[in-house]
Amino acid sequence: MIIIENVAVATVDDSDSYHADGHVVVGDDGRIAAVGAGTAPTAEGRRVNGAGCLVTPGLINTHHHLYQWATRGLAVDETLFGWLRTLYPIWGRLDAEVVGAAAGAGLGWLALSGCTTSMDHHYVFPRDGGDVLEAEIEAARRVGLRFHPTRGSMDLGQKDGGLPPDNIVESTDEALIATEKAIDRWHDPSPDAMLQIAVAPCSPFSVTERLMSEAAQLARRKGVRLHTHLAETDDEEDFCRERFGCTPTEYAERLGWLGDDVWLAHGVHLDDSAIAKLGATGTGVAHCPSSNARLGAGAARVRELLDHRVPVGLGVDGSASQEASHLGEELRQALYTARTRGGPGALNARESLRLGTMGGARCLGRQDDLGSIEAGKLADLVVWRLDGLGHAGIEDRLAALVLGPAAPVELALVGGRPVVERGELVHADAETLAREAARAHRRLMDKARHA
Repeated sequence: MIIIENVAVATVDDSDSYHADGHVVVGDDGRIAAVGAGTAPTAEGRRVNGAGCLVTPGLINTHHHLYQWATRGLAVDETLFGWLRTLYPIWGRLDAEVVGAAAGAGLGWLALSGCTTSMDHHYVFPRDGGDVLEAEIEAARRVGLRFHPTRGSMDLGQKDGGLPPDNIVESTDEALIATEKAIDRWHDPSPDAMLQIAVAPCSPFSVTERLMSEAAQLARRKGVRLHTHLAETDDEEDFCRERFGCTPTEYAERLGWLGDDVWLAHGVHLDDSAIAKLGATGTGVAHCPSSNARLGAGAARVRELLDHRVPVGLGVDGSASQEASHLGEELRQALYTARTRGGPGALNARESLRLGTMGGARCLGRQDDLGSIEAGKLADLVVWRLDGLGHAGIEDRLAALVLGPAAPVELALVGGRPVVERGELVHADAETLAREAARAHRRLMDKARHA
């Protein structure tokens, strides 16, 4: 049992309960036994003095491409399509060793930024690259995070009018067979699952209509969730109108890709009709404010999405389009982006925290067990230290977390088990992860240069 006491608590429950001086008790079963104001109940166990800290639900990352940690800092002034054309040939040289090292670094950094659950959208499977999906799953186990990797796919190469080079796409049947095998091998449907698989064809400009449609059928037959990129840039909008005669959202609707088992990455270029459709169908959106800014893609209409009851979570996106990859800082970026569009009333600190916690849980279908601090839920928690120089003088600790500089993680628990303590990873060594990632980058770039 772990008793966190003398601490401010932001529960993110339905009432947005906040205790300026409260406690959280974690049971031996890895679930929250009690939460409330004032002194913690008398109990035997490890006692954590949270003076000067704020405890929140663990942050949930709803969109990422971990392999991209190996190609950070490239094509820094390109739009999405130009960036992809630069990087696709390099990614075609990926292998399990590179992906494992990149995923280890990315997940370790996420843990240090307050993330306790992350998805990953992996869609590049070189034929001679080994089992890259297994490599990133092992990296998640090494770091200790709850993990939702998606089996992505691309089957629309350049010769057929798509964006990716032909040598890095699969056939439609190969992609569907491999996706089903990944579900059968890895997916754990239990409420306390550490590993769940989703189905994730990459995007309208890299996937055929048949793969999109049959992937949706496969996911629903297997009872898993669906994810893809949608409405990220003007280029994508133009591609869909020219190739399919409709907007990206209309295209998704046509192929059965709207529903409460679907969450879409970005959703930047959504008109009023599209937002209404997402709200009516319960389709979620992974909001990636820093990546959208880095690529100049635009700013998602988060206030309107929330007003239409669309589930909205936060994502850092791939490390090559958002080199900071710090999920805690996305709380501030989301607030700033919303206010840039709609003024100071567009988003507040509590709403921003909700995006990063309960919003993410809803996108991943884990809202019954994750995303808020309530008795009976899984004890995925972060204790943020907010009494240092960077936060001195900000009495409202929630405002300090969201608006202040990146807060150090004093303690992060996943299912009641520590994964970060006093700003250090518990199960992995940050310096080792960094060396492995640097070596993987050099190896990948050397392979690409000599291809």
